Amino acid sequence: MTSTTVVASKAPELRRSVTPWGSFSWGYSDVGADIFVGLGLVLAAAAGASNVAFLFAGLVYVCIGLAYTELAATYPVAGGGQYFVMRGLGDFFGFVAGWAVLLDFTIDVTLFAWTCVDYLSQLIPVFVGSTHPWTHFTVVLLLIVGLAVLNIIGVRESTNFNGFVSGLDVVSELSILMLGFLFAFSPHILVSNMTHHWPTTYQLMLGISYAIISFVGLESISQAAEETQRPASIIPRTSIALILTILIFALAYSHLALGMRPWHPIFDDHGHPMQFWQIFPNNGDNQGKAVALLAAQIPYFGAIAALYVPILGAVLLLISSNSGVFGSSRIAYAMSSNDLLPSIFKRVHPKFRTPVISIVTFCSIAVLELVFAALPSLFPGARQTYAWLFRGESGLDFLADLYAFGAATSYSFVFLALIALRMKDPFSPRKFKIPLNVPMTYRDEKIEFPIVGVVGFIGIFAILIFTLLTHPIGRVAGPLWVVTGIVLYFFYRRHRGLPVFKSQTHDWRTAQVQILKHAGELELMDECIANNKAADERRAAREAVTK
Repeated sequence: MTSTTVVASKAPELRRSVTPWGSFSWGYSDVGADIFVGLGLVLAAAAGASNVAFLFAGLVYVCIGLAYTELAATYPVAGGGQYFVMRGLGDFFGFVAGWAVLLDFTIDVTLFAWTCVDYLSQLIPVFVGSTHPWTHFTVVLLLIVGLAVLNIIGVRESTNFNGFVSGLDVVSELSILMLGFLFAFSPHILVSNMTHHWPTTYQLMLGISYAIISFVGLESISQAAEETQRPASIIPRTSIALILTILIFALAYSHLALGMRPWHPIFDDHGHPMQFWQIFPNNGDNQGKAVALLAAQIPYFGAIAALYVPILGAVLLLISSNSGVFGSSRIAYAMSSNDLLPSIFKRVHPKFRTPVISIVTFCSIAVLELVFAALPSLFPGARQTYAWLFRGESGLDFLADLYAFGAATSYSFVFLALIALRMKDPFSPRKFKIPLNVPMTYRDEKIEFPIVGVVGFIGIFAILIFTLLTHPIGRVAGPLWVVTGIVLYFFYRRHRGLPVFKSQTHDWRTAQVQILKHAGELELMDECIANNKAADERRAAREAVTK
């Protein structure tokens, strides 16, 4: 058995205990919480074109969602995008994609724990970061440690936690939108804000790069694929439901925000616009709790929403942070299983059957990111001393910069992997297949070339360029993270005697059969075996004719 085959062994394995609602809630707990963070950032950057920024990012997100749905249902293993890229493009690119996703998930842990405390500060003033930075920092730190412990105990416990809160939040967000459009929305204000507060090209690019943050998280469903019951059947249903839910919410919230109140610009000390919506005071703390401020402005409903939305938003953000812990540990587990990271990261606790080393390691990295993000507020002198690095940005801006970079980088590779796997592996059964395909022949085999994959790649690569152009920290720290990972990968592979830029030999056929068998997809396993046998017979016939 090769090192790449993800199969049962004598060592403890991940427990297959994620149900259909659990699969949806893992994705929703990550993507659904993103609007609580992204709304304020996009409104501040894109102003009257905030809905356009969300629309552009939303269309790219639909392509991303369809790609992940097909790939996760076809290859239901822990690792998600990293595994797809490794299988489609080779070990080196698989590592780079996985390393970028690891950045995203560790930032996920810190960013959502940070904004969880921001939402709580709406009701508990002592949590306000600008006036009580040490309290804010300490609470965020405790949340990260607590989530690490929760995930070590087991995925079933954290899945149940996610499912309960995700259900409450779906009902709450629908209530905010329905009552907001009923009592507070004005089409005239929407048109006025879009007409008089249209952003510059730079601001629109910045808004789009922030808007993609509101759609990051589908990776969580694929991360849980190896722990999902009958993944080839469940993942397409949960993914499509999640895609539609989040797209509707993001577009609806951005239109509601633009149509509720007239705007006026607020500028920072350098004359740059900070906030455009007048209900947001000139206070960076409020940027991290936009949905709570929005809900509080709805007539009749606002008085109640002001009390419960900060709490519900905080809890949802907490489970999104929890998804970051889950996702980073599963990526590391999968990368270690495929000799892209040291084998210590695939060790599973004998009692809890969770990857405890991976959880502890990447939660520790999340803590380091928290320290760096909080440094300017904890030690104000650091902002002046290292102004060239911080550039006046808040901790939330710093985390969002890296989050956007990691997402755009990893998603770009996933689209390339989708195209490559359609060409290189047409024999694996695809229970769900992206629409809009062009039939063609590649290496004497009939394949279907995915047009959506090309469109999605162009869109996400454009967002990556926007991110590098508009995020000072993102274009420095993001590439630095990738370069650091490549250096570590180089030394690890040399130490193991493995090729660095080439791939080790993989028996993908055997691996795929074992993956489907382990997932309980026995019909698809039989189909996969039959497809491979037929392909071998066609190849033998062609070779016989040639001879």
